[in-house]
Amino acid sequence: MKFTLLKALGTSAAISLMATSSGWAAECIAPANPGGGWDFTCRQVGKILYDLKLVDAPVQVTNMAGAGGGLAYSTVVNDRSEDANLIVAASSATTTRLAQNAFGGATADQVRFVGAIGADPGVIVVAKDSPFQTLGDMVEAIKADPGSVAFAGGSAVGGFDHMKPLQVLKAAGFNDITKIKYISVDGGADAITQTVGGFTQAMTGDMSEIVGFIKSGEVRALAVLTEERVPGFDDIPTAREQGFDVVAVNWRGLYVPKGISDEAFNGWADKLKAVAESDEWKASMEANGLAPFTLVGAEFQTWIDDVVAETVTLSKEIGVIQ
Repeated sequence: MKFTLLKALGTSAAISLMATSSGWAAECIAPANPGGGWDFTCRQVGKILYDLKLVDAPVQVTNMAGAGGGLAYSTVVNDRSEDANLIVAASSATTTRLAQNAFGGATADQVRFVGAIGADPGVIVVAKDSPFQTLGDMVEAIKADPGSVAFAGGSAVGGFDHMKPLQVLKAAGFNDITKIKYISVDGGADAITQTVGGFTQAMTGDMSEIVGFIKSGEVRALAVLTEERVPGFDDIPTAREQGFDVVAVNWRGLYVPKGISDEAFNGWADKLKAVAESDEWKASMEANGLAPFTLVGAEFQTWIDDVVAETVTLSKEIGVIQ
């Protein structure tokens, strides 16, 4: 028994030494299928981290779809709580679900939110042959027959994507939001597929998720949920200018396991800030419709705490939680 224990300890030490000396690659978990916003965050940030020599090897991207991000969250909390080489793509959808207790009792303080480096504008999208030409057309159709329009989105029921059309309808004076149809799928790409295929009448998501589909002409964006039109996508009107006072942007960033050291946490914060300041990331933001939004380290964690509290209040107001 003693020999086995010593042998195990020796093996662990050897593994630790190998990891240190060889610079094992960092891993980024995207809590959804390929093609969505979390996948975009992991792949773009991971590539730039390596291009800027901030990591010693290419960042491994692991897609872990399930429970609207809950599977990845529970994996980090329960199995990898001290893995300093692990980063996880996060967004407003993450904090929304945590605020609504959608991860089976998990709370936002079980991980550390390391930073955000871009804001992904919310959008309402329809297929190219949709009869709806404006956001107002869609709103009037829903008012006349709430069940006639179903939305597909990459967040779970009650999540950030779900909230976007609900906010628009509330701004239009429609308060019976429980009648609005919403179908939750694993990521923005799947939501687009549902809409293009005619299974839903609209997609609610983020700009980065629809860029390729917009350029290919498969979909039309009825509105972007920002204060002003997004540079590079100036033909897409805001909800505000169409008479619906709704702004909903999805921050893009990362969280890390709670059990890592302050040194490791601050290291990731510094790396993320360097990515945000790089020309490569700025070009990626412009190409994918992201707005600048950089907040890292302890300041970002404090901001997240406030966002979670505000989301709880909003969710209660719209009846998503009691």
